[in-house]
Amino acid sequence: MTTQDIANDLVALCKQGKFAESGEKYWAQDVVSVEAAAPPGGDPVSRGIDAARGKGEWWAENHEIHGVEVEGPYCNGDQFVVHFKMDVTPKGGQRMTMDEMGVYTLKDGKIAEERFFYGG
Repeated sequence: MTTQDIANDLVALCKQGKFAESGEKYWAQDVVSVEAAAPPGGDPVSRGIDAARGKGEWWAENHEIHGVEVEGPYCNGDQFVVHFKMDVTPKGGQRMTMDEMGVYTLKDGKIAEERFFYGG
């Protein structure tokens, strides 16, 4: 599969709300996932597929997702970018809109690194 093929499939899965499934399908075993900010008590960098899974599970358990918009992908070589807008309520918090860009780097057809940037 080309970068464009993988990126298109990942975006299609995310548009269906299948974020965990997209990771399971495309994460490398040694994937590095970098957030712009650390979750409470955590590290902004997750290393390995188990850590990436755990981060996703924490997110799902601690946020109510009301809606998601996914735009892209935008490809260049072995990388692609996806724009996410999420209407969420953190447990115990106020409803908000998150504006996020994900930059994905592929190696051997798998996501070797994903890096997330948040809008103001």
